[in-house]
Amino acid sequence: MANGKPSKGIYLLPNLFTTGALFAGFYAIIAATTDRFEQAAIAIVVAMLLDGFDGRVARMTQTTSEFGTQYDSISDMVSFGVAPSLVMYEWALIHFADFPWVWSKLGWLAAFFYTAAAALRLARFNARAAVTSKRYFQGLPSPAAAAALVGFIWVCHDMQLSRADFAIPALIATIMLGAFMVSNFSYYSFKDINPGERVPFFAILAIVIGFILASIDTPKLFFAIFAVYALSGPVTYLLRLRRKRHSHRADLSQHREDKP
Repeated sequence: MANGKPSKGIYLLPNLFTTGALFAGFYAIIAATTDRFEQAAIAIVVAMLLDGFDGRVARMTQTTSEFGTQYDSISDMVSFGVAPSLVMYEWALIHFADFPWVWSKLGWLAAFFYTAAAALRLARFNARAAVTSKRYFQGLPSPAAAAALVGFIWVCHDMQLSRADFAIPALIATIMLGAFMVSNFSYYSFKDINPGERVPFFAILAIVIGFILASIDTPKLFFAIFAVYALSGPVTYLLRLRRKRHSHRADLSQHREDKP
């Protein structure tokens, strides 16, 4: 705001990254409709990378704005909500149309469930952004869910597996990832990692090994990373639940021993 008047312009640099992510998500949909599923998966990966840069660039250049926040949410909905579900539908879920009776609708209903879950996840994140922990996300982030979903497609396509044969696993993966997004599972956000800080020597060695593995088989490594991240939420929840039960049993045992 200058001289009491609201500014009519928008910041170019962070919104340029957001536009690039939106373009990549839209291109993924177009690629899937022409059976170019590997390109569709890579496009969503590119969208994820660009989405990771726009907020950081805005903070580094002090160009954050309410417009940028809203634009980023809309872009995320397209790139990580609509695009992955449609790519998965075109790749495998469309084969449910050949099933009899109500089973024929499972494909597009699962795709819609994933899309709706992504919308609800983004809306909840925006509504609670000011009060939620910066270290952990509540529910699986939509970019990570999209990466796991298209990573599954990328691996199967790379191995030249039958799309029709993997319709049921694709249905299960789509529903599970959608459910993880709207769950209360905690996921580490990695926001407290400072690139400017010193790290142990083995961290650099791990990065070198990661590059080597990625060059050997990129689809499998990519899918493995995000599949493990997606499963980390429920696994952490179960471990905490088990720890609480053990603590509760220990307290009860101690209470009984203290009784005269």
